[in-house]
Amino acid sequence: MFAVTVSIVVKEEHVDEFKEVMKTQATNSLTREAGCHQFDVCFDPSDGRRVFLYELYTDKAAFEEHLGTDHFLNFDATVKGWLISKTAENWDHWSP
Repeated sequence: MFAVTVSIVVKEEHVDEFKEVMKTQATNSLTREAGCHQFDVCFDPSDGRRVFLYELYTDKAAFEEHLGTDHFLNFDATVKGWLISKTAENWDHWSP
């Protein structure tokens, strides 16, 4: 399995809008992509601008496919100007 974590800081004035489109993006990824097994969206309870994503894919190829989907490309274009920062990291998921 291939894991992706993303740390995001959203501009204060766009937090509510971001939550709505992020919910749709997570749902689309889980329902439209056979290779997407988990898509968790977490908001910092002490700072609602901070978001943490945990995504789990079958393999790196499934994640690369995700990046080319219409729903991801539309989401990315929509939120681009709403963000202060975005840092993504890739991980090999290992389970005992």
